[in-house]
Amino acid sequence: MFFNCKTKAQNEPKESIYDIAINSLSGDPIDLGQFKGKKLLFVNTASECGFTPQYAELEELHKKYQDKLVIIGLPCNQFGGQEPGSASEIQSFCQKNYGVDFLMTEKIDVKGENQHPLYKWLTDKDINGVKSSSVKWNFQKYMVDENGHFVDVWYSITKPMSSKITKYVE
Repeated sequence: MFFNCKTKAQNEPKESIYDIAINSLSGDPIDLGQFKGKKLLFVNTASECGFTPQYAELEELHKKYQDKLVIIGLPCNQFGGQEPGSASEIQSFCQKNYGVDFLMTEKIDVKGENQHPLYKWLTDKDINGVKSSSVKWNFQKYMVDENGHFVDVWYSITKPMSSKITKYVE
């Protein structure tokens, strides 16, 4: 007979996502701990990508579920050089073209030698306790629950308002 001896502790993250330091697009520190009690959706973004129109759905998702979900856009220039702008250029582009009101961070690396600690957490099962993945392209989405536990990852083709994502916040 086979028994599943897996304990809840095995799915606990090794490190708290709330302890990771990251700055806003304007350079101010973001305390991820302020979002305890809400789900977090992290999305690596780019202004010159075929998926850039997803900013509109991300903003729609933000407006609809802002009482339960925090969307955090993370500009990244690692895929096709599609986010070449400065912080002020990115901010202006997002606001002017998509009315982005959700939180945007400083430009970061989501993979490779200079991978930001946040993405080390999101992509490494040994740290997040649940799943390893690699960031394939812009607008890949990672969800963390209201208690700081990894939920799931979706590739760029999954639209922000997809039921694959919204089922976790409805």
